[in-house]
Amino acid sequence: MEPTTAVLAIGDNRFPFHRFEKMSPHIQDALETRRIDVTLTTDREELADLSAYDVVLDYLTDSTLDDAQREGLLSFVENGGGYVGLHCASDLTSTEPDDPDEVIDSRDEPFPELRELIGGHFLTHPEKSTYDVRVVDSHHPITASLPDLRVFDEPYVLDVDEDVRVLARMDHPDHADMPALWVRDHGDGRVCYCSVGHTVSTITDPDVGELLRRTVRWVADA
Repeated sequence: MEPTTAVLAIGDNRFPFHRFEKMSPHIQDALETRRIDVTLTTDREELADLSAYDVVLDYLTDSTLDDAQREGLLSFVENGGGYVGLHCASDLTSTEPDDPDEVIDSRDEPFPELRELIGGHFLTHPEKSTYDVRVVDSHHPITASLPDLRVFDEPYVLDVDEDVRVLARMDHPDHADMPALWVRDHGDGRVCYCSVGHTVSTITDPDVGELLRRTVRWVADA
C-alpha cells in the first residue's frame, strides 16, 4: 500500500480577499484522497517544525514570517520537503497594515528568501475574468494528458525567473503568454507554483483538482 502524503495547507484571514476560512474547505476537498491527508491552519508557528508533513501548500497573502518560521520552511524544502505555492503565495510584497483604517500595506521589494524559493513573484492583476490556461509542457508528470483549463479567476501578472520549468501559461487578452504554472528544484526539495486559485469555481473545477493532486504527489516524491 502506498504511504499517505501529509499536507499542511496554510493561509490567513487578514484581508477581505483570499480569506482562508472561505477557500480552505474547497482546497481540502480538492486534495484529499486515501493517499493525501490535509491539515488546515492559519498558525504560522506550524512552519517552525514541519517534521510531521511531506508537503506545505502556501495560500498566504502576507508572507511575513519570523526567523524560526522562515528557516523552518526553507530548511524543510532544502532537505527534501515539497512546497506548493497557490495563487496568493507569490504575493511577496503585500503586508498587514499598521493603520487599522487601511486594508493592505506593501513592501518595496519581495521577501528575498521566499522569492528565491518560488522562482517568481506577483506584480499586479487586472479584474477577475474568464481566461484560458494552456499546457505548454505535456512531458511533465503534473501536466501529462492534462487538458487546457478555462477558469474565471484573478489573472496574475508575475515576474518569473528564466530557469524555472514552465508547464502552463495564461492566455489573457491583456497579458497573453504569462506563465501560470511552473516547477523548480530547491535544494533536495521540489517546488511548484500555480497562479490560479482565487475563486471557489476554480478550486472546485475537477480538472484543477486533478492538477493540484498531481502537484502534491510530484513535490512529495523528492
